[in-house]
Amino acid sequence: MDFLHILWLGQPVWMWLGFHVVVVTLMALDLGLLHRDKSRVIGVKESLILTTCYLVLGLAFGGWVWWYMGRTHGEEFVTGLVIEYSLSMDNVFVIAVILTALGVPRSAQHRVLVWGILAAVLLRGLMIGLGSALVAQAHWVLSLFAAFLIYAGLKMLFSKEEGEADVENSASLRFLRRHLRVTKEPHGQRFIVRLPDPKSGKAVLWFTPLALALTAVNIADVIFAVDSVPAIFAITTDPFIVYTSNIFAILGLRSLYFALAAMVERFAYLKTALAFILIFIGAKIVVADTLGLVDLPPWVSLAVTLVLLTIGIVYSLWRTRAVSDAHGEARHRA
Repeated sequence: MDFLHILWLGQPVWMWLGFHVVVVTLMALDLGLLHRDKSRVIGVKESLILTTCYLVLGLAFGGWVWWYMGRTHGEEFVTGLVIEYSLSMDNVFVIAVILTALGVPRSAQHRVLVWGILAAVLLRGLMIGLGSALVAQAHWVLSLFAAFLIYAGLKMLFSKEEGEADVENSASLRFLRRHLRVTKEPHGQRFIVRLPDPKSGKAVLWFTPLALALTAVNIADVIFAVDSVPAIFAITTDPFIVYTSNIFAILGLRSLYFALAAMVERFAYLKTALAFILIFIGAKIVVADTLGLVDLPPWVSLAVTLVLLTIGIVYSLWRTRAVSDAHGEARHRA
């Protein structure tokens, strides 16, 4: 069993294996036991409870990191977890637009998110591994990350909202529809069905609109990972901390979706807060690593992130309170 103590990406193999055992156990418990009925729609209350559970488990894991690896690594994990959760909120809103634009019923959205998260875990692992290798070989890569984060934050700050029509007419979905056999109507919760070919009459495989939705969700996650992965590298370059904080945030994304998607219009100004978070993280790299002026400790990044996120949420809820009142009156009349 000596191989368990071999260092891999800076940490013993047993730590990597133990973490993945935790992840598999959580997913089996959540998806296999708590949600056996795949057609059941998750409500806002259940969504918030599950999200809280995942957040508590993530913080508990951060407590273990603090105890075993030291205070600095513990602070880095918690900061990374909060940043990834924050950036995931914008991802949730985009996923809601995608599923709505493609006409995916709420009863089938759970299935798309489950497979989307499984793909996201693999894709994040590959991207983090590549990022770790680049940073290890050339530390100046962090400066490129900083420039990209500042650019992404400014772009998010001044860009216009994308509508549902943009999703339906996106280049990726047009390409898939042009080169694959895709059914016009959904077939329950199936991604692939066997139907007769219009020309030959033989039974062939067809992709369903649910498969297109899954593809679009995965593409969106890759795009957002381009922002979130450099953001966490701005906090720490330890691959174990980067990977584990990312995965815990992804696990909570599915449950968070059903809460935020139900009141997406109440968070109209959250995107502005996320933009400032990206700009702050990019500026932190410039000040600390590129210029070598002030090296901010992880808790400062955590505090700034929490303050910006809180301001964005509170301001959004305050500015959109008229929308909430209108919905409440509509429910009362009904």
